[in-house]
Amino acid sequence: MRVPHLTLAAAGVALLAPAALPVPATAVPPRERPAARSEGAVTAAELLARTGDCARVSKGRYRTDAGSPATVPVCGTHDAVFWKADLDIDCDGRTSAHCNGRTDPLFAPTTAYQQSDGRHLRAETLPYIVLPAPGPRWNFLSHGVSGGSVAAVVHEDRVQYAVVGDTGPGDIIGEASYATARNLGIPSDPLTGGAPSGVTYIVFRNSRITPIENHAAAVATGERLARQFIAHK
Repeated sequence: MRVPHLTLAAAGVALLAPAALPVPATAVPPRERPAARSEGAVTAAELLARTGDCARVSKGRYRTDAGSPATVPVCGTHDAVFWKADLDIDCDGRTSAHCNGRTDPLFAPTTAYQQSDGRHLRAETLPYIVLPAPGPRWNFLSHGVSGGSVAAVVHEDRVQYAVVGDTGPGDIIGEASYATARNLGIPSDPLTGGAPSGVTYIVFRNSRITPIENHAAAVATGERLARQFIAHK
């Protein structure tokens, strides 16, 4: 369900037509077909095993969409916080071919955090995640997390490193940029894309990439911190 806020998202799964049949008008256009990949050597299975138990750090639970029940807690260890939710597509920030007012009627040209040159982030190319705005349920700033913090996003057998790049409604969780979804093999169209469940977000405490747009640095730092995370039982 899409809700109007600073980082507007869409949930759902787009279906691809079999290659042997004519492509129907409703099929996902070739440009939207995800190019799935996994970053780094730490596996999805290793990260998921480490997040099997939840020591809750949030005072309450979050909704995955407006109107849905609040079922998602934020969990924590001494070196990370994590949660398991859906993935709604955040397409806000700098205008691009796939993220603009035409492709996304609820598009907003701003993100909570900006690049080193002052421009807003580019959701189409920069992997980032969205956090719920600080509030009574959970204030991420009190847990060593801020704009530019490094995250590992896990879906099925894939791992995507990203940064904290935007904030959304204070009661909803489970959102990431167009680029994050696409790299995980999740349909990334802002209207029809996303994953309804099965996505794990791990944010490493006291990690911050400068400049925030340096994705190579996010991958290198994320891989190092992921190794530490799975080593600490």
